[in-house]
Amino acid sequence: MSRVHAVILAGGSGTRFWPASRRAMPKQLLPLAGRAGEPLIAATVRRIEPLVPAERVWISTATRLVEATGAVLPHVLQSHFLAEPVARNTAPCIGLAAATIARIDPDAIVAVLPADHFIGDEHAFLEVVARAVRVAEDGWLTTIGIVPTRPETGYGYIELGETIAHQAHAVTRFVEKPSRERAEAFVAGKRHLWNAGMFFFRVGAMRAALAEHLPDVARGLDAIDAAAGRGEEARVLAEVFPTFPSISIDHGVMEKAERIAVVPGSFGWNDVGSWQVTYEMSEHDADGNALPAGSVAIDARNNLGVDLTGGRARKRWALVGVSDLVVVETDDAVLVIPRGRAQDVRLIVEALAARGEVDKL
Repeated sequence: MSRVHAVILAGGSGTRFWPASRRAMPKQLLPLAGRAGEPLIAATVRRIEPLVPAERVWISTATRLVEATGAVLPHVLQSHFLAEPVARNTAPCIGLAAATIARIDPDAIVAVLPADHFIGDEHAFLEVVARAVRVAEDGWLTTIGIVPTRPETGYGYIELGETIAHQAHAVTRFVEKPSRERAEAFVAGKRHLWNAGMFFFRVGAMRAALAEHLPDVARGLDAIDAAAGRGEEARVLAEVFPTFPSISIDHGVMEKAERIAVVPGSFGWNDVGSWQVTYEMSEHDADGNALPAGSVAIDARNNLGVDLTGGRARKRWALVGVSDLVVVETDDAVLVIPRGRAQDVRLIVEALAARGEVDKL
């Protein structure tokens, strides 16, 4: 594993976790699942450390988030923060990371991991990652697919092809988010996995795939490489990166390239996509409530309460006769929403943006 580098994708905004998640403090910087007080991105770096130490971890994030992200990752080298001047989805940012790492180690293998996921069984996760790395060593562009536990319509799927080495499969195709009926058929057929957005590859293999399928991105990366040799990387990056198409690595490369592999995994994965997920992963009292310590709950069931206020005096939370609510309080906002509509938090963000209240976003 001495040639493996981890790239953590940390540019998301996390609008479904308003009012906790904001433009300046997106969800990956918050402790929304897992160990108490541990931001999601810090958990991501800690999890991979048995295979990839901090000195080979790279953080791909927005320029405006570098300082805040660095504050929760003090052990990651400041020079390993890859600041994107504008958002251009995952294909350009993964391409930039691969090109940057290739300057240090042309034979490097890269593991790309999202910053904001929860992993329940970390030992099993590392075993699957190690297999994915071995498949990538053989030249495959590799991903991890999650064995479905339910007919989920909110995820993309990966269809399994023939078995190859290291308990992996060739990928037959990627499938967009399906209807309920198709999702049920996928789970029953046991030939489809959830697409978890994790990728493994030799830097040379990724550069070749970009040259074939996203030539404009490849040419731009070549220009940035040349500028780095002249000491002008920052200037050229600021000029070139905004010209890249905004396209995901899935659509831009993985769905088109040959020799695409997937390693099945089952390790308690969750993409932490809403306050409902936070509720599911929290400790509950006998009535199913997950509330701040010392709360009073009378005839109240299955509620989530999150206190993110910064005041020295903690408030006493009290709930009477309510069920299935999410209540989140920060210093400048309070959210109250039925748990069943947790995904609709984004509507609040859209409404605030329409009203020009950018200070609340």
